[in-house]
Amino acid sequence: MTTTTATTTASTTSASATTAEGLAIADAARRTGLTSHTLRYYERDGLMLRAVGRSRSGHRIYTDEDLQWIAMLTRLRATGMPIREIRQYAAMCRAGGGNELAQLELLRAHRARVLAQLTEVTRHLGAIDNKIGIYTERLEAAGLTAEELGARRA
Repeated sequence: MTTTTATTTASTTSASATTAEGLAIADAARRTGLTSHTLRYYERDGLMLRAVGRSRSGHRIYTDEDLQWIAMLTRLRATGMPIREIRQYAAMCRAGGGNELAQLELLRAHRARVLAQLTEVTRHLGAIDNKIGIYTERLEAAGLTAEELGARRA
């Protein structure tokens, strides 16, 4: 059986089949932790590095390179990069060499925003830790430990 025949057979057997070329959308969704809808959106909105391949039956086939790029998209989104900027970054990456300075500037600006958010969250965490300390001291002054109080609630 040739690779083409094997791919066709695998892709028509199941919408979530893994082929020699890559993963069907359901498997890619499971692997990335995203929904099939989100993967289609990324493709439709110009966020992918390249057009996602298709099987002979027309089903999307995601390669390891696609999955690595999706992991990067997920990191950029999780750190608050707007879709507009991700689209710009993807377009620069697709364009190839010669625009590394623009890519570097975009990523450095995003990094600065992430660091500012991290500083703010760290400050909030400090306030929460302070409150925990206050309540722990009150409980200890009353002869209880936080662990004992938690055991009484259970």
